[in-house]
Amino acid sequence: MKVFSGNANPELASEICEHLGLPLGEAKLTTFSDGELYFQILENVRGKDIFVIQPTCPPVNNNMMELLVMLDAFKRSSAARITAVMPYYGYARQDRKDKPRVPISSKLVADLLTAAGADRILTMDLHAGQIQGFFNIPVDHLFAAPVLIDYIRKLNIPDLTLVSPDAGGVERTRAFAKRLNADLAIVDKRRVSPNHAEVMHVIGHVQGRNILIVDDMVDTAGTLVNTVSAIRKKKANRILACATHAVLSGPASERLREAALDEIILTNTVSIDKAKILPNMTVLSVARLLAEAVGSIHEETSVSDLFV
Repeated sequence: MKVFSGNANPELASEICEHLGLPLGEAKLTTFSDGELYFQILENVRGKDIFVIQPTCPPVNNNMMELLVMLDAFKRSSAARITAVMPYYGYARQDRKDKPRVPISSKLVADLLTAAGADRILTMDLHAGQIQGFFNIPVDHLFAAPVLIDYIRKLNIPDLTLVSPDAGGVERTRAFAKRLNADLAIVDKRRVSPNHAEVMHVIGHVQGRNILIVDDMVDTAGTLVNTVSAIRKKKANRILACATHAVLSGPASERLREAALDEIILTNTVSIDKAKILPNMTVLSVARLLAEAVGSIHEETSVSDLFV
């Protein structure tokens, strides 16, 4: 087994290797003056079980192209098996035709990864679980829930209600609520344009309760901030939020600073710019979880034990 990393999140890759007790594979990844990528593997990988760690986070297109170039290099270097480890799967929100004459970009990305040479995908908290069906190769879909729930449980928050910021996240939030023995509420959200949502009303009892908003990602933070605003109007007590992917693009940091959340709990699936980390942010590592999954895939043992 050999583990390699692109430039998207080398810190996470190093942590994974540390848990596995392996050195990070040697490779050269640079760009030409015109922006073209250049990649070269600096060690023998013939017949090896290769894991390429590269979340396709911002800059999404550049990181995606890096991953495709790397996969092609390993395929042409006669690796026995190539697993693309994508803690964050870019283009996951474009998983269906919700308007006329639009692409299904997450399916296109699946085809590109397969064509480039991926034999298997390891990812975490897909925006839509059905994206697994876009692949004709095995997909191991992990959840950050064990890491997040373990931390939240230690906070020992009384009178806790978990809130889903939209109808699509109810299943995820319900799973959290069941394991934390907490109540459940839902925010009715009506999206008016991409990256802009308008909250309508809260379904469930939140008055006087401590609230934890559960989502899969924080991108521009518009949805999260609107959700906080709607819950504050219902006179909730403390309000916390947790999400797996800290994309934090555009005005996210400023919006979160103004939202005055008691705590924002995130994971390191995406490399977070230090300038965007706020005093009330807690960043948890999913490296051990991913390392265990990589080890299980290599040893051909069950990965489903990590889902709980």
